[in-house]
Amino acid sequence: MEKQFYKTTNIHDDYQIKQELGEGSFAKVYQGVRKSDGLEVAIKIFDKKTLEYDDQMALETEVEIMSAVDHPNIVKLFQVYDDKKYFYMILELMTGGELFDRIIDKEQYTEQEAQESICPIVDAISYCHSLEITHRDLKPENLLLATPDSNAIIKISDFGLAKVVSQENFMVTACGTPSYMAPEVLTGKGYSNAVDFWSIGVILYVLLCGYPPFDGESNEKLFQQIQSGKIDFPDAEWKQISQQAKDLIKNLLQVDPKKRFNAEQILNHPWMKGEGVSDKQLNGVTSGIKNIQKGKSVKIKN
Repeated sequence: MEKQFYKTTNIHDDYQIKQELGEGSFAKVYQGVRKSDGLEVAIKIFDKKTLEYDDQMALETEVEIMSAVDHPNIVKLFQVYDDKKYFYMILELMTGGELFDRIIDKEQYTEQEAQESICPIVDAISYCHSLEITHRDLKPENLLLATPDSNAIIKISDFGLAKVVSQENFMVTACGTPSYMAPEVLTGKGYSNAVDFWSIGVILYVLLCGYPPFDGESNEKLFQQIQSGKIDFPDAEWKQISQQAKDLIKNLLQVDPKKRFNAEQILNHPWMKGEGVSDKQLNGVTSGIKNIQKGKSVKIKN
């Protein structure tokens, strides 16, 4: 890692740390200001005494991955600071909140808006895969908006479970967030970067109807549904959705990863190019997504 990127000097010499923005399992996030030019940033602070060895290794991997990527739809990591007690990640400040929260606030929401939301996500993941990076935890909470503006850029965040693996090799660790995990992750027999496209398929399904395609009462029942791959398009919500959208979802939620659409197939699909996309109001989606946001799932790693 470049010395300019990785610093062991006092962070307070370069940044002013302001109010707390949030707290996770291992870190607190604060708003900060870079003293040299007044740039507002997010500062993620990890208390080293709370980190196990595996957590430290995962954090190093996350930093290596985020320092390697440079894409307009991925949250940027500017620098890291390391001292005896804490580890700091200086990140691009996202002021627009989560994508799903923005949808909840909309009075009008259409299939076209869902299409406009999914395109940059696919583009960013395609870029990651070109660098042999698999995200492994794509979910609504990790899709953030750069600003509060109505036309704000969507960016993917949280590469805490991401992994660099060549296309010839497979990953085996069962990890992710249950509702968005691909069936092959659950089998323990190995999986590829195709798991990210399954997660995108689940996100797209939710964007269009307001509820997930698989929703068991327990993780056991949920995983059984996922592995069956049976998806329904109930008329109450889906009769107003184009056939092109349903076709794309079917190709993303293929249980067999070899039959699942890859990045090129997704980006070349007619629906992704706007063909047949309806601009009619989608009823019930915002209220459905509101319920999802109330009961967010937690990630797992076994």
